[in-house]
Amino acid sequence: MNKLTRNTIVTILSTLFGISLYFSIFLAVIALIPLGIAIYDSIQTKHSLLRNYPLIGRLRWVFEHERTKIQQYFIEHDTNGTPYNREKRSDVYQKAKGESNSVPFGTQLDVYKKGYEFIQHSMYPKDIKDVVEPRIKIGSKFCRLPYSASVLNISAMSYGALSDAAVTALNKGAKLGNFFHNSGEGGISKYHLQGGDVCFQIGTGYFGAGKTINGRRYFDEIAFKQKAVNPNIKLIEIKLSQGAKPGHGGILPAKKNTQEIADIRGVQVGTEVASPPYHTAFTNPVEMLDFIEKLRDLSGGKPVGIKMCVGNFDEVKELIYTMKELDRYPDFITIDGGEGGTGAAPLVFTNSIGTPLVDGMTFVNKLLVETGLKSDIKLIVSGKASTSFDIIKLLALGADCVNAARAFMLSLGCIQARECNNNTCPVGVATQNKSLVAGLDPTEKSVRVYNYHKAVVHEIREVLAAMGLTSTNQLKPEHIKVRDDNKIKTY
Repeated sequence: MNKLTRNTIVTILSTLFGISLYFSIFLAVIALIPLGIAIYDSIQTKHSLLRNYPLIGRLRWVFEHERTKIQQYFIEHDTNGTPYNREKRSDVYQKAKGESNSVPFGTQLDVYKKGYEFIQHSMYPKDIKDVVEPRIKIGSKFCRLPYSASVLNISAMSYGALSDAAVTALNKGAKLGNFFHNSGEGGISKYHLQGGDVCFQIGTGYFGAGKTINGRRYFDEIAFKQKAVNPNIKLIEIKLSQGAKPGHGGILPAKKNTQEIADIRGVQVGTEVASPPYHTAFTNPVEMLDFIEKLRDLSGGKPVGIKMCVGNFDEVKELIYTMKELDRYPDFITIDGGEGGTGAAPLVFTNSIGTPLVDGMTFVNKLLVETGLKSDIKLIVSGKASTSFDIIKLLALGADCVNAARAFMLSLGCIQARECNNNTCPVGVATQNKSLVAGLDPTEKSVRVYNYHKAVVHEIREVLAAMGLTSTNQLKPEHIKVRDDNKIKTY
């Protein structure tokens, strides 16, 4: 073996030894990290689980963090997921993408289970061509600029709670489909003004229409009028309460409160923004009616309404009867369900406060009928509606039109990750994290919003035709059947 060959072999062996030594040290360091964590876990006193099961106990948090995804992908059946089961989510996705939403082999629902709801079709169905697309005129005798609304519209979701891309897509979709987009209480941003019709919501924080004095929020006529006269804004809604947290007020987490959002709302950047549970503009029914008239005048005569999750029945009754007695009333009332919605809230407010939608809306509808105000005050309802059946049921029980929030979030691509309050929405809908928002293309998603709305309205017409009806005005409570033990009842 010559000298050159020996040198080559020595070089190769030295190199291999060096690489082996490097990786041995690297692996040793890697091994020391979990060892260090395990030692720390065994001596710390804050977590009993980690003290008894060092390192391994940390897997609990990993699985807890991924629990929602694991449930969705591996455990849920098509019909038992909450708040929207897989079957309903798929229905929205398919409509939004323009795909077929037919299902094979029959229903997966237990049609003999108590609470099963259905519609009875007619032996003499109509041709769908004879069923008009439902539109609802919103505007009482006090309103100079009435609005023709779709039967399905986008419910209140603020910019801040949703990303700029999501709000842009929703508004562009509303423009394509000729339906309205509720701004939510976070104020009007440029993303709401993409050509779609807007319902400007005024909440207890008066964001975009108020000012702070000595730490309290007050209505500002000048700020409100500057925005309300915009031709894209078709309706004004005063939010008294919402289903997710009735009597509590909204919460915008500090990490979502960017400089732009703070400027729109008129608050300090990077702070948690909590709306007060009460209005400073009024404290009783008469003052509320005064405020409604003020907003109607300042907006140039646009329809003005109130939104609430029904609470104390006596207070609601007093309000409606005061409207009748004084012959002064809003153009519409929006009823939200206590079952909650897109807003983040304390558990007790989400689960145990507020009247469920059907109970609340039927109570208010009954009062409007009793007082003779039903034809003047339009009843809008919002609460977990996503399918044509959901909407037809609510219309049959007294609603004039329906707003949806989570269903339209699903049409944007929401996967129900339930991270809306953590600024970590993986699909860029409910986050201000720019790297996540970048995944949502407003142009593409606006078409999906439009497709979903168009498909639902078409399906409503199909169902009406199957019922032998030609208009939503013909719907009555007796059209909706529900199983109660071994009996079929109506609402």
